[in-house]
Amino acid sequence: MLMMIHPKNPDERKIKQVVALLKKGGVIIYPTDTVYGIGCDIEHPEAIERICKIKNVNPQKAQLSFLCSDLSHLSEYTKAIDTPLYRFLKQYLPGPYTFILEASKKVPKLLRTKRDTVGIRVPDNKICKALLTELGNPVLSTSLPLNEFGDIYTDAEEIYSQFEKVVDIVIDGGTGNALPSTIVDCTTSSPEIIRQGAGEMEL
Repeated sequence: MLMMIHPKNPDERKIKQVVALLKKGGVIIYPTDTVYGIGCDIEHPEAIERICKIKNVNPQKAQLSFLCSDLSHLSEYTKAIDTPLYRFLKQYLPGPYTFILEASKKVPKLLRTKRDTVGIRVPDNKICKALLTELGNPVLSTSLPLNEFGDIYTDAEEIYSQFEKVVDIVIDGGTGNALPSTIVDCTTSSPEIIRQGAGEMEL
């Protein structure tokens, strides 16, 4: 299903419809403040496996991250964060950044990397925020596979034509960004940018 949701004023009824699907283990494609992402409720291992099959990746080797509505989920899914690091994260979130942090035991085993880390995002996108608030827990997120020309998909109708048979809903929230998030590793002695993307950062 291709579902149009207004990017600045998301329809509450449609948000509830998408969340009901996520709670049943559905897989969706949706806009973020960077590229369109593919995701599911992190409580459903079978949905995570579906996403990894679509991307043709091993869950423990894939670049999978958690979309959170705010920083309140950090204490659940990451190990203790000291005050300077928390202030650093708060300075940039919500925004187009993925922060690599040490995973807590609450992170599903299927998603833990060999380094026992997890990527955390707090997107600045009203559709994402509405979905996350209604769901009440993080959404697993990863970027879509590149198109046949090696480019990032930015058009929801084109995305739907390519992925309609393997996902349950594609949300059309307008033209997507062609730049992914900036990835910052916070597990080292000082934060290190490991992929420069949409977010600018001075370290």
